[in-house]
Amino acid sequence: MLDEAFSHRVVIKQSADKPVVAILTIEDDVQLFRGNRRNFADLIRTGESMGITTYVVTVKNLKLKSARVLGYTYRQEDQAWVASWFPRPGIVYNRIPLREDERLPHVQRKLSAIGRQPGMRLFNRRFFNKWSLFKWLNEHSRTRRYIPETKKLTEPAVLQRLLKRHELLYLKPVRGKAGVGIMAVSIEQEKPLPYRLQIQDDKGSRTYRLSSLEKLWERVCKHSDSIGEAYIAQQGIRLASVQDRPFDLRALVQKNGSGRWELTGMGARVAGDSSITTHVPRGGNIEDPQKLLSLLFGEKKTARVLRKVRRAAVILAKQIERASRSRLAEMSMDLGVDERGEVWFFEANSKPMKFDESHIRNKSLERIFQYCLFLHRRRLQARKVTAASEILT
Repeated sequence: MLDEAFSHRVVIKQSADKPVVAILTIEDDVQLFRGNRRNFADLIRTGESMGITTYVVTVKNLKLKSARVLGYTYRQEDQAWVASWFPRPGIVYNRIPLREDERLPHVQRKLSAIGRQPGMRLFNRRFFNKWSLFKWLNEHSRTRRYIPETKKLTEPAVLQRLLKRHELLYLKPVRGKAGVGIMAVSIEQEKPLPYRLQIQDDKGSRTYRLSSLEKLWERVCKHSDSIGEAYIAQQGIRLASVQDRPFDLRALVQKNGSGRWELTGMGARVAGDSSITTHVPRGGNIEDPQKLLSLLFGEKKTARVLRKVRRAAVILAKQIERASRSRLAEMSMDLGVDERGEVWFFEANSKPMKFDESHIRNKSLERIFQYCLFLHRRRLQARKVTAASEILT
């Protein structure tokens, strides 16, 4: 665990040919700032190795009109976080860790102000909302094909209509995280209690057998009310499975040094026993996608499936950014491959967690700063064009 020792030092001025990058988080009364400190330390180390001044700054300490900013860096030699004065950032990387923090009024005001600030670039401004994601992806024919049928869960008739068309449904909180609160619904008509409801929570999963749609709706409402979230209802996809354990693909898509979306890496997540989702904290395990897919489809078809997955990830990322009307630099995606080898989109996260696969992790850190260098070069070019036009006039 990283030490919580803090001290002060002064940082020398940054070179004009390299950007200054601030990792934005929120202040904390006990630890000074919130967020994944190990991730922040890795980002700072990577930025500095590329000659880029990189530091952590809180919403409170980011003074947009000041030439210098009070931020934090990680000192490897004594494993201490150091409070220091840094140059005002040209690029702000939003890593506010929790939705409830990001929704605070003073945080929203600061994010809006950063977005309006001349000479400052903010990316990954907000968490995604599941319902918004599916609306955005349904707007374009190129991405609509990857989307399971999805509806807002507003009344029992929504469940009734979807269950007539699909043998399995997933009910998901629109702001859910790590699979908490997901429910699975299916019907087994031959049984005296035909409606089967499985609910996943912090402690595991519980299964209910219910006699009618009305009883099912009561139980669904009771759970959704307990966590205070709106829900979507989604067509269940029968995922490709190995030894009766379904798996999906976790893809990381980032912008590269040319400002274009590219797949950084992809891992497979295999569901744990009796778990609704493939999340590792819920008993899932990490595997190599090619290995799993080859067991099912053979090498030739696996190569075709993986090409489809890579292409889909980039197409989906482009549409999400376009429809969100905000600058994005990275997102993780949960993608599924069904038993026929077709690709499906389930989720995207604008604040990706660290990938456990080391080759993906290292590449992802470098790519963040390659994109920052791209943004900085573009800004310098725009300045030159402006200066030249002023001379001509």
